[in-house]
This record gives sequence, C-alpha cells and structure tokens, in this order.
Amino acid sequence: MSLWSAATLAHQATASADIPAEFRAHLRTGRFDVVSSIRGLPLGVRHQLQTLFGGETLDIADPGAPFRAGDETANGQLPSRRLVAAGCSYEDCLVYYQRGGRGAPTWRVLLLHWAPDATTFEWGGNAPGGLPTLETVRSAVLSGTIKGSSGPW
Repeated sequence: MSLWSAATLAHQATASADIPAEFRAHLRTGRFDVVSSIRGLPLGVRHQLQTLFGGETLDIADPGAPFRAGDETANGQLPSRRLVAAGCSYEDCLVYYQRGGRGAPTWRVLLLHWAPDATTFEWGGNAPGGLPTLETVRSAVLSGTIKGSSGPW
C-alpha cells in the first residue's frame, strides 16, 4: 500500500459526523459550478475517488448511465457506482453518487479538497436518495441531514 493510500485511509477512518467548520463555511458561501460527468471532475479528484473506491479503475458511471444497481455478480462489467450530482469550486469538489451492490442501494456524499499538487478527502457521509441537484445536496450537508461516516465508499 502506498503512503498516499495509507494517509487517505487514516483520514477516512477519522471522518467526523459534522463537516469541519472551514469547509462548512466554504460550502455555505462558495460558488460551486455543476459538473455533469465524471470526466468533468479535475484529474486529481478522479484519482482520489479511485483511491477511495479501492480499485484499479475509476468504478463510477456518469449520471443516467447503466451501473450495477443490484446484485454485485450481475452485469460484472458495469461500474458499481453512478454519479448523481457534483460540483466544484476553485478548491473543493462535492460529489453525490449512488452505490449499488448487494442489498438496498445506498447514496454517498464526498467532499474533496483539490489543488494542482494534491487532492485530499476531507469529509464524507451516507446520504438519502433522491437528492436531484447539487444545491439540494449542499443544503442537506449544511442542515446536518447528512452525517459523516467512514465509508465504505
């Protein structure tokens, strides 16, 4: 395991229920531009997602694209996650996605801090399904509807 992955996992394991104050303030007042596809996310953010997901490829489909929503063994060629909504500011990205697999589907939100030299996982949590836009996701995070968790992502 690389040092980068170990640091990510250590930070991931200590995610608090509440979003850190510095990110809460930025999330509340910052301008987040909507990102409509995985390729629209900064390269560092895509790499960090791949690290968090623990795979050799970025295991997430674009909004509306097919993915493994049910049993993990069915349609093994499809990604197990699907992007629902995302947005980035000049330094942070908020990513809301659905995770399929065994049992009921789940939804997750991740906040990643990105810069040209490094991207870091800052906070993530379990989310309710059915949040249709970036603004509804942002409101849910700020209201405390979404509580932090340690994954799995």
